[in-house]
Amino acid sequence: MRLSPAPALDPSLADSLVILHLAVVAGGLDWLSSASVSASGLESVRCRLQGTPRPPAFSQDGDFVIGGVFSIHYYMHTVDHSYTGMPEPLQCTGSMDSRELRFSRTMVFAVEEINNSSHLLPGIMLGYQVHDSCSSVPMAVKVAFQLANGLDPMFDTGEQCSGSATVTAIVGESGSTPTISMLRITGPFGIPQVSHSSTCACLSDKKQYPTFFRTIPSDQFQAAALANLIRHFGWTWIGAVRSDSDYGNNGMAAFLQAAQEEGICVEYSEAFYRTNPLSRVQRVAEVIRSSTARVVVAFVASGDMRILLREMERLPSPPRQWIGSESWVTDPDMLRFGLCAGAIGFGIQRSVIPGLRDFLLDLSPQKVSNSPLLTEFWEGAFGCRLRIGTSSTGVGVEEKVCDGSEDIQQLQAPYTDTSQLRVTNMVYKAVYAIAHAIHSIVCEERENSTVNCDKNLNVKPTQVLERLRRVNFSRNGYQVSFDANGDPVATYELVNWQIRKSGKMEFVTVGRYDASLPPDQRLDMEREITWVKNSTQVPVSVCSESCPPGTRKAVQKGRPLCCYDCIQCAEGEISNNTDSSDCLICPEEYWPNAERDRCILKPVEFLSFHEVLGIILTACSMGGVCLAIATATVFYRHRTSAIVRANNSELSFLLLFSLALCFLCSLTFIGRPSEWSCMLRHTAFGITFVLCISCVLGKTIVVLMAFRATLPGSNVMKWFGPPQQRLTVVSFTFVQAMICTLWLVLSPPFPIKNLTTYKEKIILECDVGSAIGFWAVLGYIGLLSLLCFVLAFLARKLPDNFNEAKFITFSMLIFCAVWITFIPAYVSSPGKFTVAVEIFAIITSSFGLFFLLFVPKCFIILFRPEKNTKKHLMEKTSNDKRY
Repeated sequence: MRLSPAPALDPSLADSLVILHLAVVAGGLDWLSSASVSASGLESVRCRLQGTPRPPAFSQDGDFVIGGVFSIHYYMHTVDHSYTGMPEPLQCTGSMDSRELRFSRTMVFAVEEINNSSHLLPGIMLGYQVHDSCSSVPMAVKVAFQLANGLDPMFDTGEQCSGSATVTAIVGESGSTPTISMLRITGPFGIPQVSHSSTCACLSDKKQYPTFFRTIPSDQFQAAALANLIRHFGWTWIGAVRSDSDYGNNGMAAFLQAAQEEGICVEYSEAFYRTNPLSRVQRVAEVIRSSTARVVVAFVASGDMRILLREMERLPSPPRQWIGSESWVTDPDMLRFGLCAGAIGFGIQRSVIPGLRDFLLDLSPQKVSNSPLLTEFWEGAFGCRLRIGTSSTGVGVEEKVCDGSEDIQQLQAPYTDTSQLRVTNMVYKAVYAIAHAIHSIVCEERENSTVNCDKNLNVKPTQVLERLRRVNFSRNGYQVSFDANGDPVATYELVNWQIRKSGKMEFVTVGRYDASLPPDQRLDMEREITWVKNSTQVPVSVCSESCPPGTRKAVQKGRPLCCYDCIQCAEGEISNNTDSSDCLICPEEYWPNAERDRCILKPVEFLSFHEVLGIILTACSMGGVCLAIATATVFYRHRTSAIVRANNSELSFLLLFSLALCFLCSLTFIGRPSEWSCMLRHTAFGITFVLCISCVLGKTIVVLMAFRATLPGSNVMKWFGPPQQRLTVVSFTFVQAMICTLWLVLSPPFPIKNLTTYKEKIILECDVGSAIGFWAVLGYIGLLSLLCFVLAFLARKLPDNFNEAKFITFSMLIFCAVWITFIPAYVSSPGKFTVAVEIFAIITSSFGLFFLLFVPKCFIILFRPEKNTKKHLMEKTSNDKRY
C-alpha cells in the first residue's frame, strides 16, 4: 500500500498503520481509494476483496456465526497461470467424498439443534458458513481469508481500523496440512479453530498453534497405540507406508519412534500423495508386494489409501496384514477393497447422535436443487440429473433426468450410513464446545435457574478462545474437555474388518485402548480377531524366527536389529527366555544343563568307596594289609627259624606293622574330604612311610654291621645292637613327626571345592595348606629312601645266602622310581585322579617293599625249609654267583 508523505508521525499513529497493513495483507485486501493521512490520525478507508469470493456450501445468518471447513472434494482444479490476465477462480474437482459431506451436514444439524435448545444459548441464533476446501492448501487458505473478512466485496475499515472477524470460531479442517495452513492465517487474529479430524501431533504445540483445539485424539497417542498393538501380537518385522503430508509424515515419525522403543523393526518406509505421478504409487505398491514383512502399517489419509489400494488390486499381491490409522480404517467407503479383509486399526469410539439420521435423509429434490453441493451428490448417487442441460457432475444431455422416484432412504452410501458414527461425533462435539464457550460469555444463570443471554454483546474470537480452554461438559454420554495442549482424552476402539456369512465386509469392534490407564492396562482385547485370508491364527511377521531358550541373538551384519542368527550360549552361560540378547553366566557352583536354558548345581566329585576306582584301590589296600598280617603270622610261627632270626625279627615285625599302616593310610584318601581326613591322610602317610623306611634302613645297617663284626678284632655290633636299632627307628620317625606337627600347627591341610579344574563339576579335595610342609614331608621320605638305597648298594657284594641287601636295593630303587614318577603325575592329574595317583604311589611302593623284602623269605620258610638252617645261611659263595 501507499501512504501520503507526512512530516512526522507520533508512535501511536505509526502502530496503527502497521496493524492496518497486516490486516490488509492477511485479509487479501486492496485499496479502492487513496488514504488521507494527517497528523491527527487515520481517516476511514474503503476496501475491496482481492479475487472472486467463493460462496459457502451451506450458510445461515445468526447472532454469532461459526465457520466450518471440510474436505468434501478430493482435488482442486489445477490452473495454468499465464500471467497475462487475472487467474481463474479456484474450483474443486474430482469425485465427492460423501462421508465428508455427512460431516458438514452434521455441523448444520448441531447448530440447528442448539438453536432449538432451551438450555444452551436460549434466545440466541447461531449462524454457520460451511466451506469445501477440496483437500487442498490453496483453497483452505482462501477459505480462511473469507471466514476472517466476510463475503462483502466492499467495506469500510473504520477510523480505528478495528474490524473483527466475521466468525467467532471455526470447525475443521479435516486434514492436518490444510489445518496448519489455515492456522497461519487465523491464528494471529485469535480466531479459535476446533478440528474434528486433524490428528497431527505437531498441532499440540501451543507455541506455534495457540488457537487450535480438537475433539479427536492426537496421533501421538495413536502412534503409541499402534506400536503397542504390534508388540502385543509379536510382530517385529513390518512395512510402513504413509501419506506425504503433515498427517502422514508426523504420524509415521511418532509411530517409528514408538516402534523402536518397543523393539520393532521396519523393513521399508514409503511415502506418497494423491497428486503424485502414478509411477510413484506403482513403486510403493511394488515395494509392498516384494517385501518379506507380512504386516503393513499404513498411516495414510483415506483419499491417498484409496489410490494405493486400487493399484494393489491391479496385480496379484501376496496376502498382507494391514494395520490402519484412524483416517481410513473406519472409512466405510474403503470396505470395497477385499484385499484388506482382516485389517485392524484404531478408530474413534462409535457413538449415537439422536435425530441425525432423520436430518441427513430429509432431502427432497427441491431442497437438493437449492444447493449445488447437494445437487452434485444427488446426481452422482442416483445417476440422473435434476434439471435439463448439463448437470453439476458433468453428465451430458443424454443422461436421464431424475423423475422423483429416487429414494434416499434406500441409498447405500457413506453419507447415509449412520451405523458407525465416529468422526461424525467429533464434528458434533466441536460445534457444542464452541456453543458452550459462547454460552459462558453471553449468558448467565439467575437465582430461579433461568438463563439470560444477551445477543447484542460484541463477542470477540479471543474471548471464545479463552473460554474454550475451560469447557467441560457431557453430551449424549460423551465427555468434552481439552487439556493444556487443546487435546481431548485419548480413547480408541480396535476395529477389525470382518466378512459376514453373506460375504459383506463390516467393521467389528474387537478391543479398546485408553491412554489414560497404566501402560500394561491400556489395550483391552474383547473379541476374537479375524485375520488376513479369514484366518483365526495370528499371522507371523518376523525377520528371523525366535531364538529358543539356550541361545542368544546375534545381529546380522548390515541388517536391522530384528534380523539375527541364533547362537548357542557359550560354556557356563544360559538364556532362560525366548529371544535373549545376551546369555547369563551361571553362579560359581552352578553349570548349565544340556539345553543351556537353566543353571543346575554342579555335581560334586571325589574319590568315593562306591565307584569302581575307589573299590579297586580299597581292595588293593586291604589286600596289602592282609598280606602283611599273613606274613607276620608266618614269621611269628617260625620265629625260631634261622632265616627269621638272621633277618632281625624285631625290625621285621616292625616293618610289617608299618607296611600294614601304609596300606591302611591310603584309605584315608578315599571318601568325602573333611578337615580331619585332610589332616590325617597327609600326616599318617608321612609318618608311616618314614617308620617303614627307618625299619628298612635299620635292617640295612644291621646287615652291614653284621658282616663287619665277622672281621678279626671288630667290635662293631656292640655299638649297633637292638637298643641302637630301636633308637635309630624312633629318631628318624620323630623328625618326621615334628615336621608334621609344625605343618598342622602353622598351616594344616583343609578341604576345598576345586572349581577351576573342571568347569562343569566341583572337585572336593584337600588343599595341602602349606606347600613347604607338604614337600618337606615328601623330601624327608625321599632323603631316607636315598640313604637306604646307598647303604644297600654298598652291601650288595656280601654273600648271597645271608645277604638281603640286594633286595633292599631293588625295593628302594622301585620305591624311588615310583615317587619320582609320582611328582609329575600328581601335579598334572586332574580332580579326583590326583588322589588316585597318590594312593597308587602309596600302594605300589608298599607292595614293592613287601614283595622284595618278605616274599623270598616266606618262600624259603614255606616251600624250602631245607634252606632255613643256620648252616645254609653261613655258607659263602664265590663272587661270580652273587647274581
